Amino acid sequence: NFKEGDAEISKKHCNFFVNKGKANSSDIEKLIWSEIQHSKEIGYYIRFIQKKTKGVETLPISDQARNLLGEKGNPDDKVFDGLHYSAWSNLKLQQWMMKAGISKTITFHCARHTYATLQLTMGTDIYTVSKLLGHKELKTTQVYAKIIDDKKKEAASKIKLDL
Repeated sequence: NFKEGDAEISKKHCNFFVNKGKANSSDIEKLIWSEIQHSKEIGYYIRFIQKKTKGVETLPISDQARNLLGEKGNPDDKVFDGLHYSAWSNLKLQQWMMKAGISKTITFHCARHTYATLQLTMGTDIYTVSKLLGHKELKTTQVYAKIIDDKKKEAASKIKLDL
């Protein structure tokens, strides 16, 4: 079973990740409050060093994503204190899915895919989505565009006229 507070941490993380998308699980796990910033020009954003590439990243986030984080902690405190990625946490997530009657295999990383697919579905251009995800190559993001193309084809096939 989860320790007290684990479910709330995971719920907050999943909701935030779907609203934000780019950072990998390792970036989310180490995110501290001083990296959540605000300016009149950008609004809310995250400025951090990406663990995978060691590059400095500035990611705009929505007001909703910021609000999901709750009350701001001390600058050096982790935003998701107590969050640790492991095969165990994915197992717990899978157990939640089965309790909800969903048989598909889901991991916390799936939120990143959901973010990309939702951005494209809502009309964000593929170049922007690519940058939001931190992809160096546009072809990496094109996988998500194929999903949207398949959905368009499926939708177009739904209308049948009796002629």
